Amino acid sequence: MQHDERIPTARPGWDEYFMTIARTVATRATCPRASVGCVLVRDHRILTTGYNGAPRHVAHCTQVGCLLVHGHCQRATHAEANAIVQGALHGVGLEGAQAYCTHQPCVNCTKLLISAGVERIVYETAYPDPIAAELLAEAGVAIMPFGTLDTARVAP
Repeated sequence: MQHDERIPTARPGWDEYFMTIARTVATRATCPRASVGCVLVRDHRILTTGYNGAPRHVAHCTQVGCLLVHGHCQRATHAEANAIVQGALHGVGLEGAQAYCTHQPCVNCTKLLISAGVERIVYETAYPDPIAAELLAEAGVAIMPFGTLDTARVAP
């Protein structure tokens, strides 16, 4: 039996792979103010995903418009919260997970991620909040911008 020579192929590193999936998840968002996606993973396996949009059985912003209070849409649930809810609905524990988010989590989503047991957050678009940063530091949760990671493609 003869084997062909291995042809090197480029494949994404784990951070790049999961951030690409988070970007794809964000395309399902139903609030036109922002398309946000979140992927929760553990041991290189996807646990849950979430995107920003209205709760179950509630009309989407794209159907009836946003419900704005002080410049924030109250109709949409944030992507990170929806990813956590998916875990709760389907009995998926999130302890020790990593979050890949297209946007840096707000302070409320930060608190949810901490409480869910997420240990690391990677985000692409900055949405800085000093209180969220303080809570993450106190809880020992790592947070890092995607652009600072070594996302070089590696051979298989």
